[in-house]
Amino acid sequence: MDEHIKRFGRSINRLIAGEDLSREQTRDLFSEILLERQTDIHQGAFLSAITAKGPSPREIAGAWEAIYELDTIKVAPDTRKPLIDNCGTGMDGFKTFNISTCAAIVAAAGGVHLARHGARAITSRCGTVDLCETLGVDVECPPEMVKESIEKTGIGLFNGMSPAIHPQALFRILSQMSFGSILNIAASLANPARPAYGVRGVYAREMIDPVIQTMKEIGFERALVFYGTTGNGYGGMDELSPVGKSFMAELAPDGIISSSIVEPERLGVKAGAALQDIAAGHDRHDEALKLLRILCGDDRGLCCDTVCLNAAPVFYVAGEAADLREGLQKAKEIIDSGKAMEKLLQWVQSQNRDPLAGEKTLMSLL
Repeated sequence: MDEHIKRFGRSINRLIAGEDLSREQTRDLFSEILLERQTDIHQGAFLSAITAKGPSPREIAGAWEAIYELDTIKVAPDTRKPLIDNCGTGMDGFKTFNISTCAAIVAAAGGVHLARHGARAITSRCGTVDLCETLGVDVECPPEMVKESIEKTGIGLFNGMSPAIHPQALFRILSQMSFGSILNIAASLANPARPAYGVRGVYAREMIDPVIQTMKEIGFERALVFYGTTGNGYGGMDELSPVGKSFMAELAPDGIISSSIVEPERLGVKAGAALQDIAAGHDRHDEALKLLRILCGDDRGLCCDTVCLNAAPVFYVAGEAADLREGLQKAKEIIDSGKAMEKLLQWVQSQNRDPLAGEKTLMSLL
C-alpha cells in the first residue's frame, strides 16, 4: 500500500481519537480527496470522522482553502456595494421552509447585493438550488451569467453542486452524499465571488463560535452567525427563530467578535405562534408556493415575520439598517410595496439562458 494512503489513514485515526488537525494538514488532506488520490472508503471515513469529532475553525478553514483554491471557479462582480452571502448550514433539528432564499430576495429588493452559494437538498427536502430552479432561475447557467445577474439585479446564485462552479470534485462528492458534514460549512464558504460580508445560520449553538472564527480566519470583514431555538426544547434551526431565543455572534470590521441573544418579541414579532407554521413543505413545489405567498403579500402571518426577521441581519451587515429592529421593519415595507416580487421576476429573467422559459415557469406558479 502506498505511503500517502497509509499517512491519510493515520490522520483518520487521529480524528477518531478526538485530535484536531492544523489548517495546513486539513488543506492537504482535503486536497487528496478533491484530486481523488484516496480510496472512496478513505474519503467517506475522513468526512465522517472530522464531522463526528466536531471541526475546529482551523480545520474548516483548511477544508475551505483546498476547495476554493483547487475546485472553485473565480468571478469578480463589479458592484458599488459590498457583496453579501446569506445561508443556513442545514443539519438542524427542526426543518423550516427555505427562509434564507426568501430573505435574500427581500434584501436584494432593498438594495443589498447578494452573491449566494447554495446546493440541492442533502439533509432537507428542498435545498436552495431546488427551490430557485422551481421558481424559474437557471441554476445550471455559467458562472459569468450569475456574475452579470448580481451586477444587474443585485442577486445571483452559484450552484455548489454544478461542475460549472466546482469542476474538480465537489459536485461529485456532494451528489453522492445524503448526510451532513463539515462540507455544509466549508463548501458553502467556497463562494466563487468571495464576498467579504456574510450572514450564516448554523445547526447547533456550539457551532456559532467555530464558524465565526473560521470566517474571520479566511478574511471576512463583517459577519453574523446564529442559531435559533424552537422554544419547546425540540431541536433548533439554522435561522433566527421567531418563536424562541436565538444565539448570535458578530464579527465587526475591527476584527472583534461579540455575542448576543436575539428575542423576537423585542423586535416586534408577535408571540404565541405555532411552530408548525414555519415547518418545511412536502416538496419543492410546495416550498415555491409558500415563498410566493409571502412575497406577494398573501401570507401576513408567522412565515412572513420569519422572513423579515431573517432579512434584518442581511440589511444590518450590509449597512442598510442601524440594527435588527430597523432591518425587520424595512423588510416588511419592501414586501408591502411589491418590490420583493418584482425583484424575483428580475432575477429569473437575468439569471437565465432562456429568460422567456424562466418567466413562464414563474408565472405558472403565480
